[in-house]
Amino acid sequence: MSARPRRTIEDVLAEARAGLDRLEPRDAWEAVRRGALLVDIRPAAQRLVEGEVPQALIIERNVLEWRLDPAGSHRIPEASGYDVQVVVLCSEGYTSSLAAAALADLGLHRSTDVVGGFHAWVAAGLPATGGSLGPAPRLHEERPLLVG
Repeated sequence: MSARPRRTIEDVLAEARAGLDRLEPRDAWEAVRRGALLVDIRPAAQRLVEGEVPQALIIERNVLEWRLDPAGSHRIPEASGYDVQVVVLCSEGYTSSLAAAALADLGLHRSTDVVGGFHAWVAAGLPATGGSLGPAPRLHEERPLLVG
């Protein structure tokens, strides 16, 4: 078995995003209003700190494919077919790109994510509730904390 070529996470992210029609927060909100499924993949602790989108379905990243695979035995009722538009939301729009690409690999061809994630969603004035401490701190201003 030959070794795979080495790639950086930036390479993987760029490849994932190349296959997505990513949505700005307001466009994502319009898609949800038209029936798209908004899926928040952030862990519970992060949602507690940052807040939540009331219309979002919570499916943490570690079980996303199992819950949304229309042919899977562990799917949720909303995983009704391959034409469902799934809009994935994370904290800053990094992990959501990788997750949306994974859903597209399953055949959910309308999967995408929100540019800038939950932070951009809130900054755009879109519906959000809760949050105890505000956005998670960044480790370095020039390199965002990639936590979801």
